[in-house]
Amino acid sequence: MSRIGKLPIKIPSGVDCKLAGHHLTVKGPKGQLERDLHPNMSIAIESAEIRVTRPTDERQDRALHGLTRALINNMVCGVTTGFSRKLNIVGVGYKVDLKANNLVLSLGFSHPVEYPAPKGIEFEVDSKNNTIVVKGINKEVVGQTAAEIRGFRPPEPYKGKGVMYSDERIIRKAGKAAASGGK
Repeated sequence: MSRIGKLPIKIPSGVDCKLAGHHLTVKGPKGQLERDLHPNMSIAIESAEIRVTRPTDERQDRALHGLTRALINNMVCGVTTGFSRKLNIVGVGYKVDLKANNLVLSLGFSHPVEYPAPKGIEFEVDSKNNTIVVKGINKEVVGQTAAEIRGFRPPEPYKGKGVMYSDERIIRKAGKAAASGGK
């Protein structure tokens, strides 16, 4: 049995979960999330917890068991605490500003890059330290938004310049050695 899938999901107070067929709606203090779940998985909402069970031990059902439980858990955690991802901008002349709800990134291109905030996403910018915090209740959208911002100028291995996650470690390469004068 799946180690992840068999764990029950605790529903904290202030969170309301409704299941209509295979459509789950989770409401909490930070907002509301909805998702259609796979029809093979059976979801049971009992008093203060949610349980996910699978019909058979076939390969696809085993894979969906842990996935479905993780998706539901992310929904419950999202509406209670939310998710965030922190990005650092490293490089001479690289900077970030927040105008309205759009990020304006100066990343060494001939023009600034404007990135509008997707629905349900908030940005916190510290221009002094060149950091961006992407916040939201949907873990997938927070991660995708952070990945798209990082994609504008991924960190390069020689000088370590670019946009990187705060917990990312860049493995540096040695540059070309200077000419030693020997022929």
